[in-house]
Amino acid sequence: MSGLYLSRGLFPQEFLRPTVQFILDCQHGSGEIPWFEGGYTDPWDHVESAMGLSIGGELEAAGRAYAWLAGKQLEDGSWWASYRGEEVDNPQRRESNFVAYIATGVWHHYLVSGDHNFLCAMWPMVDKAIGFVVSLQTEHGDIYWKVDAQGVPEDDALVTGCSSIYKSLECAHNIAATLGEARPQWLLARDQLGMALRHKPERFDRTWESKARYSMDWFYPVLSGVLSEAEARARLAERWDEFVEDDLGCRCVSDEPWVTVAESCELAMALLAAGDHARAVEVYSWLHQWRAGDGSYWTGYQMVEDLLWPHEKPTWTAGAILLAADALTEHTAAAKLFCSVRLLDTAADDSRERRLLID
Repeated sequence: MSGLYLSRGLFPQEFLRPTVQFILDCQHGSGEIPWFEGGYTDPWDHVESAMGLSIGGELEAAGRAYAWLAGKQLEDGSWWASYRGEEVDNPQRRESNFVAYIATGVWHHYLVSGDHNFLCAMWPMVDKAIGFVVSLQTEHGDIYWKVDAQGVPEDDALVTGCSSIYKSLECAHNIAATLGEARPQWLLARDQLGMALRHKPERFDRTWESKARYSMDWFYPVLSGVLSEAEARARLAERWDEFVEDDLGCRCVSDEPWVTVAESCELAMALLAAGDHARAVEVYSWLHQWRAGDGSYWTGYQMVEDLLWPHEKPTWTAGAILLAADALTEHTAAAKLFCSVRLLDTAADDSRERRLLID
């Protein structure tokens, strides 16, 4: 199916119910949500899938997903790169944006559910995770992308990863503010990270080939709220023709003939953040031709070979479909999470000091 045009207030509940059910069917009894049945689980994509469950009204299942992560958290607040059930699948690294994303997921679930007890229960996990991430921030504001098996940071940073962390720090602050916990250092870390993303491009991709060919490097600073609306619109316009294929979706990388569903969903939300509602609706309408009969979505489509590739239907792609649908229709109280920036006031917030950092 293609051509699903969504409007505010008209969430396609019946159409997307099989997509929610697909995630549920892949979830293990422990709460873990692997990429697909038999696949591994990484903390970032696990959270993306859990957010899809929250949007679909499966609050208990989403809660179990977050509880599973709490049970796997290491003493320093981090998680390994991937798991298979009770076993660590990749013990070689721990990625900062993977660790930070728990704050985004927990805040999202709270916005959807209004469950204050859930927020209280998850607070120790979020507190430790964000503490780990902030400890990896350099004096320049960027945040190391990973530590190795021995806990040694790799001296480089990613635009996409740091942009994701920027949104997670917003969510972490809001969790702390809601619970009356004072963590002013998180806002300061967010401000410094924003400065690096906006004004210090030399701090990223210092030791490897530039990741600018990846579409996420293009639109994640928009999706995460790093840029003003005017800056966001200019950024998206600058490379639109490099990444967007009409009637198909957004390329994963500019130099490969491959559009991917999850990136296209995220681009739709970035367009909403930039105030371009019409194009957001249009991009999202293209994606349902990649829907399988069970309500899941294929990873993407290879235009030259005319085939679905890889032959996988990830749970996190289904989660992204649900997140974009929610953003377009404003179905839940979390609908605007990726389309706007909201920082709750706290008594501990020294606004003058923050203004100086932003300026």
